[in-house]
Amino acid sequence: MNGRSLSQDAPPTGSAPPPSPAERVAVVSGGSRGLGFVLVQRLLDEGWGVATFSRGTPGADIEALQARSGSRLFWQQADLRLPESLHSFAKAVVRRFGRIDLLINNAALLTEGLLATTRGTTVADVIAANLVGPIALSQACVKPMMQQRRGTIVNVSSINSVRGHPGVSIYTASKAGLDGFTRSMARELGPLNIRVNSIVPGFFETDLVAALTAERRDRIARRTPLKRVAEIGEIADVAMFLASDRSSFVTGQTIIVDGGYTC
Repeated sequence: MNGRSLSQDAPPTGSAPPPSPAERVAVVSGGSRGLGFVLVQRLLDEGWGVATFSRGTPGADIEALQARSGSRLFWQQADLRLPESLHSFAKAVVRRFGRIDLLINNAALLTEGLLATTRGTTVADVIAANLVGPIALSQACVKPMMQQRRGTIVNVSSINSVRGHPGVSIYTASKAGLDGFTRSMARELGPLNIRVNSIVPGFFETDLVAALTAERRDRIARRTPLKRVAEIGEIADVAMFLASDRSSFVTGQTIIVDGGYTC
């Protein structure tokens, strides 16, 4: 040992130096509401350029952020179920910012119902939005990361991928596939200094949880060692950690953030 700490050593051979805070660019799917919107806000507050998309109009919240953030926030219409629109979106991001440093695959489609009575079109939509879409968006965003020899992907999964619940079998299958995709891509992209991890949130304050009956919310809280559901910011904290250089040696992991619900 020469007395130098590992953190003082040069980046891995062939990797690019880290961008300055003002140069970093993040792509967040599902950024117009919920967890995605919180992440877009936090990234902008930290000085990132941020790109997001939705199927319809951007919505009042994104428009207000654009007015405040100017050119640092880019929105374009795209459909998670249409891979060609995702590739077009990623190309537009590179034209706008010149690079992509972070991808957060956050958007998802949740439907509930017994498998025996679920329409085939619903099955196809859920798999397309929750698995094929993130794969296509990752493929498009990885290309500039490979050229930079640096990047980070954070996939937002669900505790349904590690613990079975009735009525969400298709959603569960899509999220379990996303976790498997995470591990394989971490192996594939690690030599290029690109990290890939997934967050596995439990129940947290979303429109979906807000719609639950008081009885069901109480049951969830009783089964959780911390005796409550998470605040949305607590899930965002983990995503921001994985997006940061503080997690520079973390890759290929599925990090469960559920207050102990699955332990």
